[in-house]
Amino acid sequence: MIAIRLWHKDLIQVLPRQQLLSQWRECCCIAKDIAENGMPNHLLVNKIMYYPACHFFTYGLAVTDEMQRRGYHVNWKTKEVFKQNILKYSKIGAKCVNLSEIFPAWHNYRYFLQCYYNLQEKHDCGGIPDSEWEFVEQQYQIMVRRNQRKEELCTQTRKN
Repeated sequence: MIAIRLWHKDLIQVLPRQQLLSQWRECCCIAKDIAENGMPNHLLVNKIMYYPACHFFTYGLAVTDEMQRRGYHVNWKTKEVFKQNILKYSKIGAKCVNLSEIFPAWHNYRYFLQCYYNLQEKHDCGGIPDSEWEFVEQQYQIMVRRNQRKEELCTQTRKN
């Protein structure tokens, strides 16, 4: 079985080249599977069905936006097929929401760490060059600080 995953939404902007390009292919495959079979049928991405289609559509567009920002070619036909596949199973159409709002119970801090450690293993084994790993590591530090602040606020709230 091929491992399919949606990298945490907060990692899209720092995904190494190979993972970013692969993510777009996986998004297209997932959309096709859902349109044809009603679900992706893969352990790591079946959770996508717990959310409105607009979450997945927004995620896919965030991936293509990042690809374009980096100067990578995004085939407009592939992007249109992705949208049409979303429309086949979406009740509200292919609409965007704010990236920060998508997959709230799934793309949480715990899932961020799982994805981070997965990428770290790839780096440790030589699959991600140091020059790309630096960006992932910077995002990790940002997320750790953000999570620490949330925990501090929760602790202060409980004390009051």
